[in-house]
Amino acid sequence: MDRPELAGFLRGRRERITPADVGLPAGPRRRTPGLRREEVAQLAFISTEYYTRLEQARGPRPSREVLAGLARALRLSDAERDHLHHLAGAPPGPPAGPSREVPHSILDLLRRLPHTAAIVLSATYEVIAWNDLAAALLEDFSPLPRRERNLVRRAYLAPPSRERPLYDPFDAQAFARAAARRLRATAARYPDDPEVTTLVGDLLAGSAEFARLWAAHDVHPEPTLLKTVNHPLIGPITLNCTFLDITNQDQQIVLYTVEPGSPAEQALRLLSVIGTQRMDVPG
Repeated sequence: MDRPELAGFLRGRRERITPADVGLPAGPRRRTPGLRREEVAQLAFISTEYYTRLEQARGPRPSREVLAGLARALRLSDAERDHLHHLAGAPPGPPAGPSREVPHSILDLLRRLPHTAAIVLSATYEVIAWNDLAAALLEDFSPLPRRERNLVRRAYLAPPSRERPLYDPFDAQAFARAAARRLRATAARYPDDPEVTTLVGDLLAGSAEFARLWAAHDVHPEPTLLKTVNHPLIGPITLNCTFLDITNQDQQIVLYTVEPGSPAEQALRLLSVIGTQRMDVPG
């Protein structure tokens, strides 16, 4: 355990977080940059005295439970969480579940692709980031609960109320097969994650086709090069589909592109203007 380095790291992380970041009022007399020590202690479910001793390089080695609480309270990234564990002399184990934290560089990349629809998928096929054109092309995912942002759940267990699938039937079947194979590998990497276990259990119980594919134990997904999206206003749009792995996050970027000068390119340009507004609703 490196007490001085741990103390400096905790103090630096605490001072960068504003009260608003964690839902606390700033108050008129706040002189401390970032959070107060007692606020971090409260968020981490430890005593203020114990946390103060850690920041003063006088505390005992924190348990893994305390480290988890500190990582949560200080809003640490995955890399920062690992660093915290190393400083405390408790090297981190493998992540309990798939990461949903999208690197800032990837979010910036999505914003810089105005003519390409792009989404980021977690290892369980949850849509965890998207750009404006993807929202116009596929769906605005922002108002959806997390369960409905999961594309493999939607592929096999789509609720009857859903207005339309994302892809043409043939493309949807190919996607469903590939997703089942990738999810099999995900379940092996995160055997103790309750969300992965629940997702697989729901799919096995609700879809005979998924159960058949799951029983085959295939883990190598077939590459999907083309997809056709049936947009409710513009009609079918055939797109090139490219998957890019974010290996250190166990995530994928999906890029939907079109051939220059094609009708699909004209359709995407129109969608970039329309956005997510409903043009089929009388004004």
